[in-house]
Amino acid sequence: MALFDFQHPFFEPLWRRVAVVVVCVGWGLFELSTGATVWAVLFIGIGVWAGYEFFIDRDRPGGDS
Repeated sequence: MALFDFQHPFFEPLWRRVAVVVVCVGWGLFELSTGATVWAVLFIGIGVWAGYEFFIDRDRPGGDS
């Protein structure tokens, strides 16, 4: 069971995948600028994870396991 379903049809359009990554990393950078390092690391980590799943590991056969 996956925490997030990166293979969901909602994420098929490229702009949605890019928007999720940009918003997460952007929010993490905002949190970093305000001194909230724990939240910054959390959101930047989610953005990096989503970017990896959306753009690097997207076409892996059996990627939903």
